[in-house]
Amino acid sequence: MGVSTSRPEGHDGVAVVTVDFPPVNALPVSGWYELADALRAAGRDARHRAVVLTATGRGFNAGVDIKEMQRTRGHAALIGANRGCYEAFAAVYECAVPVIAAVHGHCLGGGIGLVGNADAVVATEDATFGLPELDRGALGAATHLSRLVPGHLMRALYYTGRTVGARELERYGSVWAVAPDRERLLAAALELADAIAAKDGYLLRLAKEALNGIDPVDVRRSYRFEQGFTFEANLEGVSDAHRDAFVSREPREPRNSHSHEGK
Repeated sequence: MGVSTSRPEGHDGVAVVTVDFPPVNALPVSGWYELADALRAAGRDARHRAVVLTATGRGFNAGVDIKEMQRTRGHAALIGANRGCYEAFAAVYECAVPVIAAVHGHCLGGGIGLVGNADAVVATEDATFGLPELDRGALGAATHLSRLVPGHLMRALYYTGRTVGARELERYGSVWAVAPDRERLLAAALELADAIAAKDGYLLRLAKEALNGIDPVDVRRSYRFEQGFTFEANLEGVSDAHRDAFVSREPREPRNSHSHEGK
């Protein structure tokens, strides 16, 4: 269990970073930092010209470990999860070489942060992508969902918590290729990684930095801005109630919005 890095035989210049936190890959605080460290290390290794980010288990990523958050006294786990996600998302984006996300099953919450910051995405036919943040008493990763779908669709998905499938993302150009099953997912990701890794390693690293430099949105600053509203919801006591309901699997009545008049 944890995060591991391998170099598959016959795929020169390619590293595979695998996330394994069964059963659903809901990462604890330490897991997000472990993932960030693995991605940064893979990018620093001069032998690597491309990285494939994949996962074991029932789905690619289910976001943060809410049970860990709720059984930890105070705000340490909340702050740790926010900072850990921030670092892991940034590590994908800032990895010195291109990162290909290989997604199967569910990709939710923090998974969107990872995939949205990747350079390319391949996915299985049954892969689903979404942000159930409002149902979990949180906000965030709209920055990254907006890199996968058009703006108005992003808002509707965000407000409703609904998911979108791999085939639809393929139509938007967000998913490079759709594999019929998990057995062929890694092969599809490695095929793209091999095509990238065939290029000059020095030029690839320059290209990654250059492409990040011309992005219209600063993903670090944008996501940090979103996180501020998560903290506000926690200070109001809204978040704990929704997380408790999630842990106990009990539905919670929606809360009316606050008026900001006179504030």
